[in-house]
Amino acid sequence: MMKTSDFRSDTVTKPTEKMRRAMAEAEVGDDVLGDDPTVQKLEALAAEKMGKEAGLYVPSGTMGNSIAVKTWTRELEEVIVEARSHIYNMESTHMTFISRVTPRPLASRRGAMNPDDIEKNIRKPNVHLPRTSLICVENTHNNWSGAVLPLENLQAVRVIADRHGLRVHMDGARIFNAGTASGVPVKEYARLADSVMFCLSKGLSAPVGSMLVGPRDFIDYGRRIRKALGGGMRQVGILAAAGIVALTEMVDRLKEDHQRAKRLAAAVAGLPGVDLEPAAIETNIIIFNFSHPRLSVAEFLAELKNRGILALALTGGIRLVTHKDVDDQDVDRAIAAFREILAN
Repeated sequence: MMKTSDFRSDTVTKPTEKMRRAMAEAEVGDDVLGDDPTVQKLEALAAEKMGKEAGLYVPSGTMGNSIAVKTWTRELEEVIVEARSHIYNMESTHMTFISRVTPRPLASRRGAMNPDDIEKNIRKPNVHLPRTSLICVENTHNNWSGAVLPLENLQAVRVIADRHGLRVHMDGARIFNAGTASGVPVKEYARLADSVMFCLSKGLSAPVGSMLVGPRDFIDYGRRIRKALGGGMRQVGILAAAGIVALTEMVDRLKEDHQRAKRLAAAVAGLPGVDLEPAAIETNIIIFNFSHPRLSVAEFLAELKNRGILALALTGGIRLVTHKDVDDQDVDRAIAAFREILAN
């Protein structure tokens, strides 16, 4: 049977054996009633890692972002977002559906919005206009090939937010990738945001869950929003146990994913149809435009799949993501498949 190398996303990672043991042995209670000790341990650990007062375990990153926007805003207000951000493009319009606020997307350079553009687009309320109340940033930035937001950019955003009395929420789904790639401690990134969401179920390999961290009163209200959204999960310590292993054992190895992504990008860049600049690959996500005289994106992905390589189609392009369940041999197989298909 042909081996499959799955580069579609780091969400496909399987829990480690230690995670499975921790899940089987987890001490549990009813988390909705506030007495699951394993969830409490995970929430405290997540808050400590980010230098925040409190944490909230949520089923998904989308729910974490939804809770943050809902908690920081009121209906009829406006939220500044980056034009290609996940929270704006890929989370089922929860800003308008749940929070009933208007997103104002701004262009950027690899995910980093120009601070002057942000300031120019901050609105003060009147009968015609919504009040700007929140700025959302994303680090690393998924749709910009896992780009790391420069610390200086985030510092400038924080200054503007403080000057205008705005909150900053960070979609830090892959914030540990950002810290690993840049050498900047994740606490330093988190210090520049009022709240941070990060995922346990991507590169950190837990089977389920994300964390939302911030001030204690923010998290207390967020817990109520989580319940209203159907996110109250009873004996969820079984899942939280894997999250604890993720945070304590899976962060340091992320550098291996980054090294493999860079090697893969360098090897396929310049092949017919592949529009890719290897120097732009900072973390574990490779995104490139694909334009080939003989093959469409769908046809090329089908050829890859026939050779046991799975990748993800984007509008006019392709995404590959490295993670703990693809090793050096998987990268070699992907490089060989690219060369074989595109050589003809």
